[in-house]
Amino acid sequence: MSSSVEKKGPEWLLNALSYLGCTVGRPEVTSAHFAGSHLLLVVNQRVYMYNYKAGLWNTSEGMLVGMFAYSDHPLNRSLGLAFDYNETLEVLIPPGQRGLLILWSQNNLFLSLNAGQIVETIQVQKGGQTLHPSIFGANITIHTIAAYENGLAVLTREDHLYYGSLGVLSGSSSIIKVGKLQILTPLPDAASPVYDFQKCVVNIQATLMDPDLHVEKCKIELMYGNFEGKMYTMDMNSQLEVTAVLIPRPDASLIPQASQVFLGRLAWRVMVSNPYSLGLKTSIYESDNTYEGNVLYKLYIRLKQQHHWGWFDPNFTSSIKRPTMSTLTVDIANKEISCVDLKPLTALISIGCDREKKLIVQNKISACSAGVLDPRVLQDNYTYVIKKGSYDLGPGRESAKGDLLVSYPFKDFGCPGLVYYETPWKPVIELWHGNEFAELVEAEFVLREVHGLRTFSYALTAKDAGCRSQPQNWSSVLQSALGSGRAPWSRESYVSCHSPSSQTPLRWPDVQYQILGGRTDNRVIFKQWNGIYVFHLSVLDPYYSYCRLETTFSIYVYGAYPLSLFAPGVTIVLLVASMLLAIYCRLETTFSIYVYGAYPLSLFAPGVTIVLLVARLLLAMWLAHILPKLLCAHGGLKIKEAYRELRRRCHGLCHCCRGRQH
Repeated sequence: MSSSVEKKGPEWLLNALSYLGCTVGRPEVTSAHFAGSHLLLVVNQRVYMYNYKAGLWNTSEGMLVGMFAYSDHPLNRSLGLAFDYNETLEVLIPPGQRGLLILWSQNNLFLSLNAGQIVETIQVQKGGQTLHPSIFGANITIHTIAAYENGLAVLTREDHLYYGSLGVLSGSSSIIKVGKLQILTPLPDAASPVYDFQKCVVNIQATLMDPDLHVEKCKIELMYGNFEGKMYTMDMNSQLEVTAVLIPRPDASLIPQASQVFLGRLAWRVMVSNPYSLGLKTSIYESDNTYEGNVLYKLYIRLKQQHHWGWFDPNFTSSIKRPTMSTLTVDIANKEISCVDLKPLTALISIGCDREKKLIVQNKISACSAGVLDPRVLQDNYTYVIKKGSYDLGPGRESAKGDLLVSYPFKDFGCPGLVYYETPWKPVIELWHGNEFAELVEAEFVLREVHGLRTFSYALTAKDAGCRSQPQNWSSVLQSALGSGRAPWSRESYVSCHSPSSQTPLRWPDVQYQILGGRTDNRVIFKQWNGIYVFHLSVLDPYYSYCRLETTFSIYVYGAYPLSLFAPGVTIVLLVASMLLAIYCRLETTFSIYVYGAYPLSLFAPGVTIVLLVARLLLAMWLAHILPKLLCAHGGLKIKEAYRELRRRCHGLCHCCRGRQH
């Protein structure tokens, strides 16, 4: 049964609490909790619920239950299982553990191995016998508790100490009464106001050997792992392999079965605290023998994201786009409480950005190695000018009013890479992990010229790239990022155009597709402009890495001649007309000289001579156009280098000959 009342204003609280039965003195709120649209208040040791959306108060009669609610997928699809909640609980997370919760109050002690999805009571045992199914029925009052990776100690107000295993893998935890404890006792001094303290230390291991406790010997001699106490980072599309070693006592046998390893009634198991994100596979082998004859077993653990194991369920698995954390725990389930020194092997695993990853753009042929630029000049505070019509200041800013003087940072970029302006180009990107090469990057990425140069375009349009929705471009991305303070175009803001979208349908299929890499072979097309480009490169693919992979590099575009003042057709007409005029003038001069002296007759008729002269002129024009291009190409550069080497050798030979003559 519950009662309700609806009022407004600051006095309705006292009226409502009085109406609900709080009539002894002024109500005192000792605890408050939010659960969805409800506010839970503990007032004068009674629990009241207020629905702040409906404006209704309710009082609880009898036992309350508690349930955990979650905000992240997939746990937000349902609540945790209900458990008794009759007083405010404190929450303790043991060190080195994630997902393991200890909930306690003066009269209750609970344990959850999975972040509150299942909450179980901790039993009180003696030997193998359960004395009390819970603390609540043991008639004890908890003063404080302490926990570490493997054990739990409870100090009661009756000066009793209880110690037990957390049962990380067994699913059942228990504590046993091991003796009395006086932590610090103040000793007054009659001659001084200063107190001395008497300290009492309880040896848990010695206490557990008391025959009255009926504790069995630990069947494990040694357990250790190469991952114990470490933190690992797993980026997207990566995996982690670790090992653990177990040595049982000589009188114990270890029998592997399926995914478990049974040692008598004990099992060696592996657990991750966040199975929605991290999955694992295990295998165990009999590795060696110790000098004492004990068998050494080695456990191999391979960890990957659940999405990459091939069996994930979208209703169970968390979003792969979001970084997560998990704890890897290796322990012996149902081990004896005498294994107090045999703590679980734990490691913290961060599924997120690996900070050791970096990008490097290949620069196999630089402008310096090809002899196009001089590295000594570049290092001497080299500057270059960008004409005002060649660069843009970006959206929302005024157009450029003058030329831009740029200082080249040779210390940061070195010699720029060499790119011929008529060759469609795409940078080759290497992914490095520390000082080791990892792979070539095939993920989607974008380029942005740091100084705003816009003398280039892209080979593909949105239609050519197979877009099914309108693709993003620098103009739209920069416009939406104005004033937001976030990176304009990154893996967080990238939206692929290869999936249909009702919000951004493909209305303009002929716009340039400005994304490189990925499933398309899009490339950059440079206009007729020679000079240095400084590009900022950013990987967009949200499924390639959790890192914001970026780098800045430079290239030098060469081979472009200054733009003609006239169209090509007009230029050819003018050249042909000028040559015809020159031929005509020569013919006129020849006829006037004929009166004074005879020249040899021409081998061809005058018309044929004109045709040959025009052909020779056109051939000379074509050679003047094509030879510089051939010399600037990769093969031409080799010819020029060979020509320089030949000149150097001839020059040395001439010096040698001159020396002999002298």
